[in-house]
Amino acid sequence: MIEIAGYAISLSDGVIWAVLAIPVLIVVLLVMAVAAARRSARAAEPLAQQLGYLGQHVQQLSMGQAQLQGGLQTVSDTQANAQTQVIQTMEARLATVQQQMTDRLAENALKSANSLAEMQERMNETLHGSSKQTTTSLTQLQERLAAIDKAQDNITKLSGDVLSLQDILSNKQTRGAFGEIQLNDIVGKALPSDSYSLQTTLSNGKRADCLIKLPNPPGPIVIDSKFPLDAYEAMRKAKTDFDLKQAVVRFKTDVRKHISDISEKYIIDGETADGALMFLPSEAVYAELHANFPDLVRAGFDARVWIVSPTTCMATLNTMRAILKDARMKEQAGAIRTTLKHLHRDVEIVVERVNKLNTHFGQARADLDGISTAAERAGKRAAKLDNFDFEELETAPANVVSLTQGDA
Repeated sequence: MIEIAGYAISLSDGVIWAVLAIPVLIVVLLVMAVAAARRSARAAEPLAQQLGYLGQHVQQLSMGQAQLQGGLQTVSDTQANAQTQVIQTMEARLATVQQQMTDRLAENALKSANSLAEMQERMNETLHGSSKQTTTSLTQLQERLAAIDKAQDNITKLSGDVLSLQDILSNKQTRGAFGEIQLNDIVGKALPSDSYSLQTTLSNGKRADCLIKLPNPPGPIVIDSKFPLDAYEAMRKAKTDFDLKQAVVRFKTDVRKHISDISEKYIIDGETADGALMFLPSEAVYAELHANFPDLVRAGFDARVWIVSPTTCMATLNTMRAILKDARMKEQAGAIRTTLKHLHRDVEIVVERVNKLNTHFGQARADLDGISTAAERAGKRAAKLDNFDFEELETAPANVVSLTQGDA
């Protein structure tokens, strides 16, 4: 029993103990809550640090992404600039090549014009001479009337020769030989003998009618002279539309096959040029092809087989001659440079010798001037001696002394 402020409290009373236990329980709960709050704070501290580290990493990733974006932009700009420079370089080189080709074509055109002018001048001279000869022949016409019978015999013989020529052209082999002879004559007149070869066997066993030895590029180029004229003759002699149509079909077939054969036989990679020439021995056939069969000409272009007539072949060979001349000039450039070096040294030696000779001439000129002065002085002294009066020698010794001093 406990007495507080006049009240008696029994310790055995359960209510009393319950009332006393409530504050204690509250205190215990507060202590436990404070402890739990401390543990929660300590557990949340590493998480906060990790969140801070994560924020830093995110910031670094953002900076890296910005740098990467800047690097990609730099690489893109660099690539664009490089591509622009390459395009500009290619355009400059193409412009240079185009200018060189233009200059060379202009030079060739000028040479062709000069050649044509010279040829025209020679023809004018020839015509002028022929005019004089015609005038002379007309004055002698009465004397030559007796030779008409003999000329008639010659005409008859010539007609037989023309018939034999037609027989030759009607045969395929003889016609091919005629085309080869005509091609050989044109090539022999247009090119030096060492710049082409006839009937040359290639590495594939095929024999070329003519091989032009051009430098690389473009390389050696083949000229074929075996053109099929049978279909053309049939087309020319056709009397009905049906015969003409059949001849046209045959002509197209023969020409296409001939173009294909030339492309397969005479265009060899690494050995010949990337093209070949098909020689037509007749200007009429050449004109017929370009006038009425442009598809055959385009087929030749596609197969890199260029069709030429005697006239265009001569022009093409003149262009090849200019190419050969240019190549040989380049080959001799080293020898020309060496010769110029020796010539420069020879000129230097000549200049040195001239300088030495000029020095010698200067010394000789000075000696001549001295000789002239001494001769003039000796002449004056001789004049004095010639005018001297020896009878006055005894009476005028002063003159002698003066003359002696003057001589001295």
